[in-house]
Amino acid sequence: MKITAEEIARTSLRLLNEVGLDGLTMRLVARELGVQAPALYWHVKNKQELLDVMTGIVFAESTVGLELPGRGTPWDEWLADRFRLLRRTMLCYRDGARMMAGTHVTDPAIFRTTELALRTLGDAGFPLDVAARSLPTLLHYTIGFTIEEQARTGEAYGEAGNPYQEGLLAASLDPGRFPLTLRALHRLFDDDGDASFEYGLRIILDGMRALLKED
Repeated sequence: MKITAEEIARTSLRLLNEVGLDGLTMRLVARELGVQAPALYWHVKNKQELLDVMTGIVFAESTVGLELPGRGTPWDEWLADRFRLLRRTMLCYRDGARMMAGTHVTDPAIFRTTELALRTLGDAGFPLDVAARSLPTLLHYTIGFTIEEQARTGEAYGEAGNPYQEGLLAASLDPGRFPLTLRALHRLFDDDGDASFEYGLRIILDGMRALLKED
């Protein structure tokens, strides 16, 4: 049976939803493809390289149809939409954000997206150095936020239950020592993922606007 790196990665993404990142092994992927595990190593050297290819596919899915902002579309609105879509795409896969963290992606989609984003920020007046520092900040925030978001589903805790539930957290806190923490629990561990993500995204974009005014 002839296989390719892309076929291996797409099979792995399907398995990811079933077994999670920790359960995904080269042996399992090989069995799913009906080959012996050594056959995979002709196409991906190890699991990390497999994750790189998987991440490239997921990132490309999040940028389908991407173009420069249309006339009248503000730079910040265009940029925010890019990272909202990346988060939604990662959420389509179990452990999708943890899979993407720390990967080395060479898929052309990521370089095209970077080029369009740098051009968009340059047209808005950002110096290239500022734009180049801002994009990783947004990327790392989006991936990190989504890692936490997916971790709080409670899947990893089994019958013990999700410890992030407000009721469980409140029961573990001494109200005499931590009164402010107790009052703020519904915000500190907000289960409204969209609203929480937008809040953090707004903080970063507001900071970028402030930098733009300084320049």
